[in-house]
Amino acid sequence: MGYYQTAEHTRHQFERIMKTGRDVIFVAVCPKDGKDDIAGYIHATDYDLLYTGHMKNILGLAVSSDFRRMGIGSALIKAVEDWAKADNADGIRLVSGESRTAAHEFYRKQGFTSNKKQLNFKKMF
Repeated sequence: MGYYQTAEHTRHQFERIMKTGRDVIFVAVCPKDGKDDIAGYIHATDYDLLYTGHMKNILGLAVSSDFRRMGIGSALIKAVEDWAKADNADGIRLVSGESRTAAHEFYRKQGFTSNKKQLNFKKMF
């Protein structure tokens, strides 16, 4: 996904995120060179606003280049869909960078629709 962090930082964030009870991380594991390898992951959380029903929000989806076009991304999205349905969510959503046109096509094939363009603002401390 183009974000580079140390293993220590990632471990700390994982532990912090999983304590909330609102997030799930599904990991796809596939055989490679005689042993299991992480092929991809998806991170999703609750998405609750005053003006819409309960939804799930996909925060990250990545599949290793060694395992692309094997149905792993689709299976990871299905895992989130199943989690959302089990929690009686009205749907799932995600935000994707404007330049990620191949990802946009993938999401459309998964049944997602795009209803608006928006800017993403941050204020860092």
